[in-house]
Amino acid sequence: MMTRRWRLAHGRHLDLGDKAVVVGILNVTPDSFSDGGLFDVPEQAMVQARRMAAEGALIVDIGGESTRPDAQPVSASQEQDRILPVIEALARSGEVLISVDTYREETARRAIAAGAHIVNDVWGLQREPGIANVAAETGAGLIIMHTGRGRQKLPDVIDDQLLFLRRSLEIAAGSGVADDQIMLDAGFGFAKETADENLDLMARFSELHALGFPLMAGTSRKRFIGTVTGRDPMDRGAGTVATSVILRLKGAHLFRVHDVAINVDALAVADAMLARETNRAGR
Repeated sequence: MMTRRWRLAHGRHLDLGDKAVVVGILNVTPDSFSDGGLFDVPEQAMVQARRMAAEGALIVDIGGESTRPDAQPVSASQEQDRILPVIEALARSGEVLISVDTYREETARRAIAAGAHIVNDVWGLQREPGIANVAAETGAGLIIMHTGRGRQKLPDVIDDQLLFLRRSLEIAAGSGVADDQIMLDAGFGFAKETADENLDLMARFSELHALGFPLMAGTSRKRFIGTVTGRDPMDRGAGTVATSVILRLKGAHLFRVHDVAINVDALAVADAMLARETNRAGR
């Protein structure tokens, strides 16, 4: 897999290629679909962040508003009150790279000022395009996610990905975001209405390389895994690991997960197999 450098805020970077990168999910919320209320106190959030870093997460992604379909929206000030103390404490410790999961320009700006390195926008810059200005001005890494919420999708799953993400990339370029700051996310589960739609997206994931940017996979504990396995959200770890390995073999670079250790181990095996394939091809 080709090595590329992903540039982040505060002079940091990640080199992507031979090793999968695991991103630990830290929902500082009372109502997220599988872990709401577990880490909504800063002290609990810090314990979990340190646990995920110790298990091998290179990035912790901190969110203050649930993105599940029926979640109640919160105000920008509520979101910031939840996440900023955790970001500040984690930045002081220097233990791990920090991503902020937000679609709000103001929150993104304050999070980067507090020490975050990456902005993860689940609306792909198409709800508050000013997030792209924040990334351009601060040099932050920018994760641009595909979503089908609030619009009519194209019938073909990849055609819709390309349509939406190309528009998002136009917004980023127009704001001056450099290509080496950008990561794309296919948005598994976000207005992908059926398990089959998510499975089709997974089967055809490698087609997204046509956009020319590194890719993140966020399948952790999603409903389509429950449909396939019959498991409740907290019991979808094994199913998530299977998707991580499949998507690594299809070229994903980052893996946003709740259960860090098991994904780190599984992806290490996938990386070892990919390395052997590369070695054999070079003989």
